[in-house]
Amino acid sequence: MPILATYIRALEGPILVTGASGFIGANLYKEIAAVRRDVFAVVRQDKGWRLVDVHDDKVIAVDLNDANATKNLVDSVQPRTVFNCVAYGAYSFEEDADLIYRTNFLALSNLATELARYSLAALVHTGSSSEYGANCAAPSEDGLRDANSHYAVSKGAASDFLHYAGKHRGVPCVNLRLYSVYGPLEDTSRLIPNLLRQALAGHLPPLVDARTSRDFVHVTDVCRALITAALRMHPDIYGESFNIGSGKRTTIAELADKTRELFSITDEPVFGTMEGRNWDLADWYADASKALDVLGWQPEIALEDGLRQTSEWVKSLSDADMAVLTKKKLGARKRSVSAIIACYKDEPAIPIMYARLTEVFTKLGIDYEIIFVNDCSPDASADVIQAISAKDPHVVGISHSRNFGSQMAFRSGMELCTKDSVVLLDGDLQDPPELIEHFYREWEQGWDVVYGRRVRREMSWFWGQMYKAFYRIFAAFSYVPMPHDAGDFSLMDRRVVGWLLNCPERDLFVRGLRAYVGFRQTGVDYVRPERMFGRSTNSLLKNIGWAKKGIFSFSDTPLTMLTAAGVVLLMLSVLAATIMVVLKVFRPDIAPRGATTMLVTTLFFGSLNLFAVGLVGEYVAKIMAEVKGRPRLIRSALIRHGKSTQLLPDGKSAEMAGR
Repeated sequence: MPILATYIRALEGPILVTGASGFIGANLYKEIAAVRRDVFAVVRQDKGWRLVDVHDDKVIAVDLNDANATKNLVDSVQPRTVFNCVAYGAYSFEEDADLIYRTNFLALSNLATELARYSLAALVHTGSSSEYGANCAAPSEDGLRDANSHYAVSKGAASDFLHYAGKHRGVPCVNLRLYSVYGPLEDTSRLIPNLLRQALAGHLPPLVDARTSRDFVHVTDVCRALITAALRMHPDIYGESFNIGSGKRTTIAELADKTRELFSITDEPVFGTMEGRNWDLADWYADASKALDVLGWQPEIALEDGLRQTSEWVKSLSDADMAVLTKKKLGARKRSVSAIIACYKDEPAIPIMYARLTEVFTKLGIDYEIIFVNDCSPDASADVIQAISAKDPHVVGISHSRNFGSQMAFRSGMELCTKDSVVLLDGDLQDPPELIEHFYREWEQGWDVVYGRRVRREMSWFWGQMYKAFYRIFAAFSYVPMPHDAGDFSLMDRRVVGWLLNCPERDLFVRGLRAYVGFRQTGVDYVRPERMFGRSTNSLLKNIGWAKKGIFSFSDTPLTMLTAAGVVLLMLSVLAATIMVVLKVFRPDIAPRGATTMLVTTLFFGSLNLFAVGLVGEYVAKIMAEVKGRPRLIRSALIRHGKSTQLLPDGKSAEMAGR
């Protein structure tokens, strides 16, 4: 459609399509992405099957039910045009009322509020004809809304909010009330895909009551309506709603007749053999005259043509595809994992780590991504990561501008990961990837955090005992219960990762924060092997630094001990002074005398004071690092699909910004 391409070019960017992993969102995103490069697909967790051919750098994983995540999304992208296609409850099996209202109303209001802080050109929301409820026979946009489901109430509330935001707050927004949308990429459990699948095989599926009607509108026409609404946004239509449908009442009996004619089916349809939806009604069709008068939109694809086009997509699906490409199967979907590997001087270990992780994830049969974080390693780690990512799209690389340490490397990966859980590993292969299989089983059993517990280390007896002593001293001092012998190697649920990222400190100690955020945690015992390549970058001083980081981050016991010591020494000093006075008066000949006593006493209290000042200084230094507010880390490049993209301070591509 040349005219549609012209409309897309005229949209103000950057452009966001939220709910892009859904039926309408995916079609809309692909329509725009075919013309524009500054459009981004926003998904809740992962791309899903509809966006599998979309590059990861065009996909942003954000849970819009999380207000902080929504704010971060808007702040980072600052979009000019937003198509909000997020919805929950449109399917009969989506029955969580709380989630219906949070997704359809609260998430929208948060998004619109955040967008209003910037120079927004258009917010186009995909509403629903369900807003009208029982008043479904060609109602006008200002007609009665007689809600008959939680979904209808939530979408009606969203419509009211947009009216308020547009008319009274000047937000450039409109609400498009969509009727029965069909077309390629539709959920395979829905009527049209099932009808066409059976029709291609020469028969009809079970059908609901023949008198039930729908107003069918092809998804391409819907995409055109969304784009047209954004392009024609002006103050007169801020907050308005528009019905988007064909205006034709098509009963299930008429749909069956059209299908029989198109596919030369001789079988008679059997109606009433399939249970209808609770909100199905006999007269459900649109009055789309306002969309024509104000937006200049009307459907162009007739039902017969739309069925033919959609049948080509259905024909491309296997029986297995038909069975799994549906929200109904999401409960049976295996949850996905992001592996984050902190790399420093680990060039020879990276290919082995990749091979072992891939083997584990393939064995588990799950979706995954592998994120190698090159913490400014002086070797060729970045080149190795880039070569691996060129042959495997599951692999992502992050390069830091300098060495920020393994803790910030883990945070850097967690900020960009997109899967249901995160596994943290050191790049030196001392954390065996094969243990992830055990972690995953425990996670599936309901544990939110599964950490590796080092029951033995392949190192000298002295250092092994020193590590054990540290964990026990750390646990004794900490005001948060700390597991013994548990390092960073762990699997954390996405919820835990979200809360961990909400912790603002710059002097990061991941294993301590992991314990701090709580949730259900358990350990898995393992023997930690020696480093496979090279020598450890840890030294005595670095290990002391680790101990200080842990204790000063999660304990005020040193200050308490210092206070107690001060009180005790004060009491001893008073007692000693009293004894000295008494002896001086009554037994002057045995009272202490001489410079030695004074020197020892002075040195003792002077050393104690210096130690106290140093101890307080450690806490002051941590406070100073936090209040400076410097960036926690700086990503210099992002590696995907064999290409290293230089990044600007706002996280955007330097190459794209230069165009």
